[in-house]
Amino acid sequence: MAPAEPLPEFEPYKVKVVEAIPTPTRAEREAALERAGYNLFNLRSSEVTIDLLTDSGTGAMSDRQWAGLMLGDESYAGSRNFERFEHTIRELTGFPHILPTHQGRAAENLLFSALARPGTVVPNNMHFDTTQAHVTRNGARPVNLAIPEAYDPESEHPFKGNMDVRALDALLRSEGRAKVPLVMMTITNNTGGGQPVSVANLRAVARVCRRYRVPLYLDMCRWAENAYLVREREPGQRHRPIAAIGREFFDRADGATMSAKKDGLVNIGGFLATRDPRLAERLKEMLILYEGFPTYGGLARRDLEAVAIGLIEATDPAYLAHRIGQVRELGRRLEARKVPFLRPVGGHGIYLDVRRFLPHLPTSELPGQALVVELYREGGVRTVEVGSIMFGEGTPEGREPLELVRLAIPRRVYTSSHLAYVAEVVARVYERRASIRGMTMTHRPERLPHFTARFAPKRAPRRARQ
Repeated sequence: MAPAEPLPEFEPYKVKVVEAIPTPTRAEREAALERAGYNLFNLRSSEVTIDLLTDSGTGAMSDRQWAGLMLGDESYAGSRNFERFEHTIRELTGFPHILPTHQGRAAENLLFSALARPGTVVPNNMHFDTTQAHVTRNGARPVNLAIPEAYDPESEHPFKGNMDVRALDALLRSEGRAKVPLVMMTITNNTGGGQPVSVANLRAVARVCRRYRVPLYLDMCRWAENAYLVREREPGQRHRPIAAIGREFFDRADGATMSAKKDGLVNIGGFLATRDPRLAERLKEMLILYEGFPTYGGLARRDLEAVAIGLIEATDPAYLAHRIGQVRELGRRLEARKVPFLRPVGGHGIYLDVRRFLPHLPTSELPGQALVVELYREGGVRTVEVGSIMFGEGTPEGREPLELVRLAIPRRVYTSSHLAYVAEVVARVYERRASIRGMTMTHRPERLPHFTARFAPKRAPRRARQ
């Protein structure tokens, strides 16, 4: 008897509540773009059909998380929800000192305000936008040390999030321990396409940090997705539980920042964790000043409960297989239409390769923003530029940045038909790519320009009179 064909895959959840999706007309989208200064951060949600701007805080919580909200003990100090929150994070990570924050950038603010100072250097595989901004705001210099393959969108290297260990060793040797307050590793590497870091690479980075007695911190907001990709791609990891792979990363680090709006599966929340008791005391004083008492950190206590539940749910292999499978499904659809994107497919989104998508537009004409605008104009799909606008035309170490447009998929929100729609929108824009004109920036804020800058389309060149 011939083996039966495998049954079709399906979402590992049922839908209990639905939300209507806006479908503005093309004329309405054009008007919205003009009002927003051609910056999609300025659009109203009612003007967006499929929202792939970010996967941060945009996911759907589970029935258990919603039930957990009803168990909120809103005591100002010593809430039982904090006890569960703290216990869950300690069990997952092994870090003894846990400080809740309202989101990841608040944890970054605490960490870099405490450790970074003028004249110091902070290495990372690749800094993301708020991380880099917090480093520079405190007078330190961010340095990206991802492996060379991370800068090649067509490379199929399985761990493009890895840090260049030799480059790290050279930097620590040349700068000296006194000038490097910490080393940071982002898992997965968001700036470079949601690409994972391998266990072997983290072990090597940790050894170098120990040799120079420099603390190693993780940006662990997508740690479960990183662990899932490690289990798939790294020899010797296939049969290990997600939590065990994650724990191997945490055991080699001195602390971590976390935006629970990603692999905590919540709409708000985060934390800062450390092994250093003296640093923890300093951070608590700052936490009280900026966020709130150390047992709530700027959050409603019910949100701490939802985070504790979500951190465990994020380790479910069935959830992760579907979550990353959705990203791959979108990649397969785009590949079938010959659309260029960063390879291999990472953990939380597809990153369109702008230089291959719009080769006729130079960096000075802001091709990433031009593509973001066209995707919205074509089908109401909101995305974000990850390139020269977000990071400037040169990286801190002088390397030309990747020029990408990120399609970040929210967790447990969209279905296959939504992704098919997105793929069709992208493919139609790609088919008419030669007609796309560049953009100019009409307002540039001092920091994090992509959030609040305003743009205008470049005018078509005038035809010479006959």
